[in-house]
Amino acid sequence: MAFAALRPTRLRAAQALRHDVPRRYFTFSSYMVTPKELNEALKKNARSKISTAPRTIPICAAWFMPNDLQGRTGIECFKNKRIPMARFFDIDEVKDHDSPYPHMLPTCETFAQAMEKMGIRRDDALVVYDTEELGLFSAPRVGWTLRVYGHPNVHVLNNFRLWCQEGLSTESGEPEIPEPSKYPVPSYQTDMVVKFAEMKTIGYDYGKEGAEEIQILDARSKGRWEGTEPEPRPGLRSGHMPGSTSMPFQDLLHPETKALLPSKELKQIFLSKQLDPTKPIIVSCGTGVTAAVVEAALQQANFGKPDDRRLYDGSWTSGFRVQRIGADSEGKTMIRDGTMRDL
Repeated sequence: MAFAALRPTRLRAAQALRHDVPRRYFTFSSYMVTPKELNEALKKNARSKISTAPRTIPICAAWFMPNDLQGRTGIECFKNKRIPMARFFDIDEVKDHDSPYPHMLPTCETFAQAMEKMGIRRDDALVVYDTEELGLFSAPRVGWTLRVYGHPNVHVLNNFRLWCQEGLSTESGEPEIPEPSKYPVPSYQTDMVVKFAEMKTIGYDYGKEGAEEIQILDARSKGRWEGTEPEPRPGLRSGHMPGSTSMPFQDLLHPETKALLPSKELKQIFLSKQLDPTKPIIVSCGTGVTAAVVEAALQQANFGKPDDRRLYDGSWTSGFRVQRIGADSEGKTMIRDGTMRDL
């Protein structure tokens, strides 16, 4: 009788266990994820909050430039409209606070603490997205950061504007505070990051006989690259590093949806810039945010070797100052004499 009395309890426990385990794990086809793919993946998540099964977690990386005319902030956008169960990754908080530059990568310990605060586990699949207003903008930077610290399953949504246009589920209001997790202090993937000292050497060696041919793509606007438009940060002059190629990140996005263009179109754009996929590529921008859009496009187009695609973390803000602006043989404004100094 005692044994029989236990059977319903065991049955309910077994049913609960089956209920918590996803029927199958969702595998994304590429680094960039469509709204439909993410929506299907979220349906596979275990429903129980205490389940230890791997999950698909949306990560909101909403961020705006410091000179945003409307004074918008990422956290406000996150509260106003977000994907259900999303966590907020604050670019201005998860960084190196000891650096004078805006968005330098944090220490491994700081990164692990941020992941624990967001309730992220190392076996979670993370899909990063940004704002409906801007389209693809800051999410690739967070996706790149997660990969730098070795998180094994990282993707970027292409994009939240399309998610909203397709009528997929959103929520608003104060988000639920996630249960803190345990996240191991990761190792730093140095092969993905370019530091100031290396960029300084590349700049000084540009045009010298025997120097390694490294292609530098600048994701800022053409005007900022040419030195005809101001930088958004006070006291920083515009211009470009000798030998760099202007590759505005907006040129890689659909003009209306602001989603990343199809792979074939991206490849044609890169080829039109006379880029060689067999040579190393470094991407840069103002502070290292939109350079990651170009990095994501290179990855999506399978352009260049994965080990030869790197991002200059500090970008223009961390080391370049213009001494004198001149014009090249084609009449384009450029840096005639530039200095790269560790400020």
